[in-house]
Amino acid sequence: MNAKTPATSIEQYLSQLRAALADADPALLQDALYDAEEYLRSELAAQRGRDPAAVIAEVASSYGAPEEVAEIYRQTEVKVARALKPPPPRQRRSSLGQFFAVAADPRTYASLFYMLLSLATGIFYFTWVVTGWSLSLGLLILIIGIPFIVLFFASTRLLSLVEGRIVETMLGERMPRRPLYSTRGQPLLSRIGGMFSDPRTWSTCLYMLLMLPLGIIYFTVTVSGFSVALALIVAPAVQLLSGAGWLYFDGDVDFTPSLWLAPLIVTAGVALLFTMLHLVRGVGRLHGKLAKHLLVKVAQHD
Repeated sequence: MNAKTPATSIEQYLSQLRAALADADPALLQDALYDAEEYLRSELAAQRGRDPAAVIAEVASSYGAPEEVAEIYRQTEVKVARALKPPPPRQRRSSLGQFFAVAADPRTYASLFYMLLSLATGIFYFTWVVTGWSLSLGLLILIIGIPFIVLFFASTRLLSLVEGRIVETMLGERMPRRPLYSTRGQPLLSRIGGMFSDPRTWSTCLYMLLMLPLGIIYFTVTVSGFSVALALIVAPAVQLLSGAGWLYFDGDVDFTPSLWLAPLIVTAGVALLFTMLHLVRGVGRLHGKLAKHLLVKVAQHD
């Protein structure tokens, strides 16, 4: 389609806007398409009775041509990203400096919190999807089955939007701030068929099912790794204080090996601690990509 041809329908305008933002972030594209469709449909509803093509052409001239709207979204995205981006840590030239610089990166601690939180969110998402599908399939033989499955699909889309906000805030991966636009004027059966044929429905459910095993792994590795690291760091001090009578343990407590190995033990603990920080930050980045792929990218092929 020629992008310079004025749009005479919502579908044409959205197609031109999608083409203008073809190389943009998929999350930005979803937000732009939602805003444009919502505005155009609200104007059509307000001017009911007029020629839809004339209304679209008139509204498009005030809202902006697709190329102009695309450029505005690009500029706004750059400004918002620049304003929200945390100050980068000071660059270290040496490998040792880069290794320890991870402690100065705010995204490291946000990723750490996400990995600890993922166990709770994983349990909730998994329970919600399994319960929702079980009830939906069980109620299909009743008249309430169809509206129930519609509500269940809508709830998973809402949860994916909430999860996207969590991922963007903690992991730094750009996620949609608007949901996929829902055409309320379509018949109920058409909407249900669209939900079943939408790859986003299945990829969102898959993501929520995966969050339980991932949450267990994230939580277990994080707690175990940092517990061992901190134990190695404080073990010599605990042994020294207990030998001096500052700490008392009921029973026979044997702190081995000897204190002359304390520097090696502390060094191993510090190395493990910073290795865990690097691991947490790396897993956070990978999980952000996974969330982007399952919650956003598949939906762009609708």
